[in-house]
Amino acid sequence: MSHPIHASHPAIVKRLKRAQGHLAAVLSMFEAHRPCVDLAQQLHAVESAISSAKRELIHDHIEHCLDDTAEGGSHDSLAELKQLAKYL
Repeated sequence: MSHPIHASHPAIVKRLKRAQGHLAAVLSMFEAHRPCVDLAQQLHAVESAISSAKRELIHDHIEHCLDDTAEGGSHDSLAELKQLAKYL
């Protein structure tokens, strides 16, 4: 089953690719035996970037589900919205 691409998806992919590159840099920092404070700070930045991408994805999808439901959409939209809410 193919799902439509939301307008926010390209920006989310871009953000996640940046986070992926940042995570690779953090791994290099571990290999270089950088101080734990520096490692924790950088891991926090990666975690924040991923959380932000997830939040944007969920909020955008909720908006689409609500629009679909308001326009007389199917029961599937509401079920999907409930399923997605557990990731908030």
